[in-house]
Amino acid sequence: MPNQPPTGVPDSSLPPRSRFSTDPSSLTAAKSAVVHNLSCVALGLRVTGEITGADDLQIDGNVEGTILIPGQRLTVGRSGQLSCTVDAREVVIYGKVVGNLRATDLVEIKKDASVIGDIRAARISIEDGAYFQGSVDMEGLHVAAPASLRTPVFPPGDTAN
Repeated sequence: MPNQPPTGVPDSSLPPRSRFSTDPSSLTAAKSAVVHNLSCVALGLRVTGEITGADDLQIDGNVEGTILIPGQRLTVGRSGQLSCTVDAREVVIYGKVVGNLRATDLVEIKKDASVIGDIRAARISIEDGAYFQGSVDMEGLHVAAPASLRTPVFPPGDTAN
């Protein structure tokens, strides 16, 4: 394979969020038809305050405050540490988070990750080996049961046939 770039060299054919990544989820992103820009808080950076934006966000440094990226994905890397409130479409955690999380779609807590705070999301995944302390509200799941599963309720004295 003489014409292949060495590991770590960007491949301009990959979406921006996949360049330089060793995260297995980036392979899925590379195959995805939808390409999002990716903003980063790198290892060694510390941000205090509010982060807002229209890009997906990768955090490998420290953030204290609020992260508001509705409609976007937040990834907290293995070295990432958050002490804040988060509102995003999807939150994937490999590092440590202290604070409440709200995701309109999914919150994933990966192996060796740590979350202390309440979670509100339509879906949640906690891998074996992850630590979670808080409560979960599975919003978005308040859908009426199919008619075949409903138990008929009759007024007193009324019967079904």
